[in-house]
Amino acid sequence: MRVSVSWLREYVDLPADLPTGDLEQALVDLGIEVDSIVDLRTTVTGALVVGEVLDIEELTGFKKPIRFCRVDVGTANGTGEPQEIVCGARNFAQGDKVVVILPGGVLPGNFAIGARKTYGRNSAGMICSAKELGLGDDHSGIIVLPADSPTKPGDDARPVVGLDDVVVELEITPDRGYALSVRGLARELAHALGVPFRDPALAPAPGGTAEPAYPVEVRDPVGCDRFAARMVRGVDPTAATPGWMQQRLTVAGIRSISLPVDITNYVMLELGQPMHAFDAERISGPLVVRRAEAGEKLTTLDGVARTLAAEDMVICDDAGPISLAAVMGGETSEVVAGTTDVLFEAAHWDPVMVGRTARRHKLFSEAAKRWERGVDPALPLVALERAVQLLTAHAGGTVGAAILDIDHVRPMSPVTLPVDLPARRVGVAYSPQRVVALLEQVGCTVVQGTDRLAEDPGEVGVAVGGGDVLSVTPPSWRPDLTDPADLVEEVVRLDGYDRVPSVLPTTPPGRGLTWQQRRRRAVARSLAERGLVEVVAHPFTSPELADQLGLPADDPRRPAVRLANPLSEEEPLLRTTLLGSLLGILRRNLGRGHRDLALYEIGTVFHPRPGAGRPPAMGVDRRPTDAEFAAADAAVPHQPRHVAVVLTGDLDPAGWWGAGRAAGWADAIEAGRAVLAAADIPADRVEVRAAEHAPWHPGRCAALLVDGDVVGYAGELHPAVVATLELPKRTSAMELDLDALPPAPVAPAPTVSTFPPALIDVALVLDASVPAAEVRRALVEGAGELLESVRLFDVYASEQLGAGRRSLAYKLAFRAPDRTLTVEEAVAARDAAVAVAAERFGATLRGA
Repeated sequence: MRVSVSWLREYVDLPADLPTGDLEQALVDLGIEVDSIVDLRTTVTGALVVGEVLDIEELTGFKKPIRFCRVDVGTANGTGEPQEIVCGARNFAQGDKVVVILPGGVLPGNFAIGARKTYGRNSAGMICSAKELGLGDDHSGIIVLPADSPTKPGDDARPVVGLDDVVVELEITPDRGYALSVRGLARELAHALGVPFRDPALAPAPGGTAEPAYPVEVRDPVGCDRFAARMVRGVDPTAATPGWMQQRLTVAGIRSISLPVDITNYVMLELGQPMHAFDAERISGPLVVRRAEAGEKLTTLDGVARTLAAEDMVICDDAGPISLAAVMGGETSEVVAGTTDVLFEAAHWDPVMVGRTARRHKLFSEAAKRWERGVDPALPLVALERAVQLLTAHAGGTVGAAILDIDHVRPMSPVTLPVDLPARRVGVAYSPQRVVALLEQVGCTVVQGTDRLAEDPGEVGVAVGGGDVLSVTPPSWRPDLTDPADLVEEVVRLDGYDRVPSVLPTTPPGRGLTWQQRRRRAVARSLAERGLVEVVAHPFTSPELADQLGLPADDPRRPAVRLANPLSEEEPLLRTTLLGSLLGILRRNLGRGHRDLALYEIGTVFHPRPGAGRPPAMGVDRRPTDAEFAAADAAVPHQPRHVAVVLTGDLDPAGWWGAGRAAGWADAIEAGRAVLAAADIPADRVEVRAAEHAPWHPGRCAALLVDGDVVGYAGELHPAVVATLELPKRTSAMELDLDALPPAPVAPAPTVSTFPPALIDVALVLDASVPAAEVRRALVEGAGELLESVRLFDVYASEQLGAGRRSLAYKLAFRAPDRTLTVEEAVAARDAAVAVAAERFGATLRGA
C-alpha cells in the first residue's frame, strides 16, 4: 500500500512539522510494517519545470519512432529560448503541457541529465514519464498535464506532479485489511498521535429505494451478502480524469484508464471498498449474482479467456457471465471510450471465496487483495454516493433516483472478555477503565457486566469467580476481532508494545538429553563417520510410489495419510517409508553429475491409524475437553522414527593406490549393523537373516533382527525398482525402525585382562544354505566363557568340497581373566565349539 501524506491529512490532523522518522515510528508502534517513507522533494534535484510543446518534428530512418521537439520552458533555462529535446514518446501533441527536467538535474536512481547530440539532433534535457520521476511504474508515455492546468511554462513542476509530498509504502498483514485504505490508515495515525480523525464513511448517503437502480437477483447470499448499485446516465465520454486524482493513483501504483474506472480505483483506495463500473448499454437483461457453473467461460479485462470453477462467484446478464465477482470484470461489459451510461456496483463478498478464486485463476488484483483480508460491509452505499458525485462533478450526467441495496449482512457477534484478561496475559496492569477506553477507541461497543463461574478453570475468555466481564461488539470494519485474544492484542497494541516488560522465563531444571535423543545422535554420528552424507527430505510422496517400489497389495506401507492442503498435488500423501524421498534425492544428485553417493536420513514416517476419522473442530475460546483431546489424538497417525541409507557407485575410489570398490548389498547390511551398534544393542542380540521384502532383490536381501524381532531390512534393490526409478544397477539400501529398538541395556564396565589370548582358526565345511550367522552362534554357545571373540574371515567353495558345500573360516580368541590358558584348555574350548556346530549343522573341520 503506497499513499501520500497529503491525502492522509484530509482525514487526520497530522502535525504540520511531523518528521518522517516520527511518522514511521508511530506506524511501527501500531504493528504496521513500513517498507519506506520517501520525501519526494529530495528525489529529483535541479530544474524540474512545466513546459509547453511548441512544435514536433517526426524523425524517420530509425528503428523506432523518434520526435524532435521544441518546448517552451519560460526563462527557466536562462535564455528564454525554446528548449530542444529529442523524445520517443507518442502520447503528446503540439500545445500540450509536459514536465521537463533541464540539463544539470538528477532523476531518481542517480540518473544525471545533460545536453548531447542524439539521432542527429541536439537534445538538452528530458520530457519525463511517471516512472522516470519515481512516481509509479507506468513508462508507456510521458506525463501530460491537464489542459486547464493553471501553470505556465517555466513554473516549478514539483507541486504539479506531487513531488512536494511524502509517500509512505506499507506492508499490510493479512489480518488488517482495513489498513489498505486512506480511511483505515488515517484512523490508525489518529490513535497513535492523539489527533482528531474525520471518518469519510460517515458522509451522508441515501439508502436503498423500492425501485432498484437496475434489476439484480442475488442467488447466493453467503457468497455475496450485500449488493448495491446506482446509475449515472448521460456522462461525457471524453471527460478526462482530473490531474490530482491521476497523481494519487500514480503514487499508489495504479495506472489511469478512464474517468469512471479511475473513480472506482480512487474510492477503493480512499474508503477501502472495491467497486466496479459497467457500461449499462452493453448489459443485456437483468443481472444475476450466482456461483459459476463448472466449465463456464469468461474473458476478463486482461484479455484472458478463463474456465470457471463451481466455487467462483460471477455476475451474469442474459448472455452469461460478465464479471468474475470481486476479482476482475469482463470484457463484454467494461467501460469503453464511448460509454455514456455508467452502472456503479459496490458489494460485499465472502473473503474465503475471493481468496480461493484469486489463487485458482492467479488473479491477485487490488480488489481481491482487499476482499480476502476483509472489507467493511457498511461501506457500499457511502462508496456509491462518493463515486456518483465524483463522476457528475467531472463528466456531467444525471444520477438516477433509484438505488439498489440487497442487504443480507449479519451483525457482528459480541465477544465476552474478562476485564482482567489483558493484564493477566500481557503482564501490564491495565485498569478496567483503560481497557474499555482502548476498545472504544478501536470502534468497539463495550457493555460491562458480571460474569459467571467457568466450568473449566482453563477456559479462555470467561473469568473465574465474581469479576467483571465485558461484552465487546467489534465495529463493522474489523472482522478480524472474533476472540478474546484478538481484543487483548488490540489493548496492548494501542497502549504501546514498549510498555510490555521483557521478562525471560525461568529455565526449568533438566536432565539433559533423553536416551532416545542420545541414541539418534549416536546413530547419525556413526553413519557420518563412515562417510555417509545426511539429507533432510520433505515428508511428502506421490500415490505412484508404492507401485514404483513394487509393494504388495497388502503391504502395510501402502495405506497413507492424504493431506487436506498439500504443497503439491503431485505429492499429496505423507510418506510411509524413507526410501521414496531418499531415492528421489539420490536420483536428483545423479542427474547433476554425481556418481558415487552414500546418503542417509533419520526422520519420521506416517502410518494411518485403522478406523481413524477426522479430528474434532476446536476453537480458541476455551481449553479443549479431555474427550476432544482423546478424539484428536486418535486421528493422529502413528509416527515412528526410521533411519535409511542408500548407496551407489564406488564406496572406495580407485587411484594410484589401487583399485576401488563398488558399494553393494553387503555395505548396506553393514550400515544396519553400524546403526544397531551405535544404538548400544549388544552383538549377541543382533541377527542377520536372509529375507524377501520389497523393494529389495529377493536373493540379496537381509532382515535385521533384535531379540528375534525384525527391525529393518537391507540389501540390493530389486532390478525392476532400479529400472523404474532410473537408478544405477546394484543400488543398495537399508531402512530400520529406530523406535522398534529396545532401550540399551546397562553396559557393565569392561574387564581388562593382563593375560595373553589364545588365537585359533577353524575352517568348517558344511551345507551352503546354512547362514554364517547361525554357525557363529553355535560356536559361541559351544566355546563357553573362555571365548572372547569370534570373527568370520573367509568363505570358500570349490569342486573338492562338493556341490552345494562351502567352507567358513572363523578366528577364535580365547582368554581367561585370571591366568594364562594352556594349549589343552584352548583346544578343548575349540573342540567344544566345533562339536556344537557339527551336531547342529553337520559341520566338519576342513582338512580333518
